[in-house]
Amino acid sequence: GDDAEEELETQLEPVPLPLAGAQRMFIVQPRAGDLKQRRAAELQVAEAVALVNTLHNWTVVDKIILPTKNLDQKLIFGKGNFQILTEKIKRLPQATAVFLNLERISTLTKKELEDAWGVNVFDRYTVVLHIFRCNARTKEAKLQIALAEIPLLRSNLKTEVSHLDQQRGGSRYIMGSGETFLETQTRLLRERELKIRNALENLRRKRSILRAQRQRREFPVISVMGYTNCGKTTLIKALTGDAGLQPQDQLFATLDITAHTGYLPSQLAVIYVDTIGFLSDLPHDLIGSFSATLEEVAHSDLILHVRDVSHPETVQQKASVLSVLKNLNLPSHLLDSVIEVHNKVDLIERYEPAEPNAIAISALHGYGLEDLKEEIERTVLKATGKKILTIKVNLTGPQLSWLYKEATVQEVDVMPDDGTASVKVIISESVLGRFRKHFPQ
Repeated sequence: GDDAEEELETQLEPVPLPLAGAQRMFIVQPRAGDLKQRRAAELQVAEAVALVNTLHNWTVVDKIILPTKNLDQKLIFGKGNFQILTEKIKRLPQATAVFLNLERISTLTKKELEDAWGVNVFDRYTVVLHIFRCNARTKEAKLQIALAEIPLLRSNLKTEVSHLDQQRGGSRYIMGSGETFLETQTRLLRERELKIRNALENLRRKRSILRAQRQRREFPVISVMGYTNCGKTTLIKALTGDAGLQPQDQLFATLDITAHTGYLPSQLAVIYVDTIGFLSDLPHDLIGSFSATLEEVAHSDLILHVRDVSHPETVQQKASVLSVLKNLNLPSHLLDSVIEVHNKVDLIERYEPAEPNAIAISALHGYGLEDLKEEIERTVLKATGKKILTIKVNLTGPQLSWLYKEATVQEVDVMPDDGTASVKVIISESVLGRFRKHFPQ
């Protein structure tokens, strides 16, 4: 029951990694091989910088690309380059950590590097996991992240045990239990993993019940998705006007805190949800947690897919966003109505989108936003089954106040002579049916 769930939640508090708080990062990008690899390494560094910048009070103090012949050697780099790197880190007293932009480094390598450099060393897995953790709002996302932490905890445990064994020679059994420290901890981790998986299953069952209740929501919800650094947040600011960035909390109890209200040309209020940015080469074990942080997207009425068309890999980025969308099990009408937004066209001369249904904009300079809003409105009205109508009402009766309560009233044009008014409303089919039943003409 709920008590068991409460207890599980306290157990599943994410294990603290040494990442919280402000970090001043030095980014190290190993590069194998030739010139072609150099260009790839530059893009990887740009993405690592973007990753660090998505985190509150994390900053990049410096970055470097260093060649290496063999990524599998214990210290990643050959002797000479390792020396250069170590000296550089020592000359950066303000750096609190090194972000070595490789998918995973072994706990042994991590420990050696930390001993040599005197700062924390993080790989891509740890940094991305931390970003997801900071972006997880739903219970499900938090559980998925706890699950993704298990492999890290396992490898940390092994290092810790071998370290203890070196100190005291051989393994000790835990007081009379016949179980070594390693066996106990391994068992606890296995139990933890099982509990998380069960809790996830329960949540999924519960959520399908909740979803039915949530369909009654008033405001159309628009999910804004795209690659890290494609300009999602700038676009949302441009569409909402900064004043719109303080939505009323009670309406959004079910959405996370990156929900912002905006108005379409017809004055229809909509909610824009800023989702977590996509990455290339997402560490494979993290795909589950990533999808979970995108939970909300399935419940939106429309998806905006924002692309930075000035980016050299914009085509690959589009492909990776679309493949994640397909794996989210979204309803087909949502997938079919995605609006593709080509952002940053101010950086390209005379840009013409190749895709027929794309809208070219510059969120920064406000170019193309009116076209985009009109397209959003058209799609949202269609998706939600709402219409814009003018209804004639009698001002002596309760019709006007009924419309204010049940629909979105756009404007009221009063005819003083005969006590009626023409009311322009945005109204759904079902509400219109109820209105006609209540007030037969």
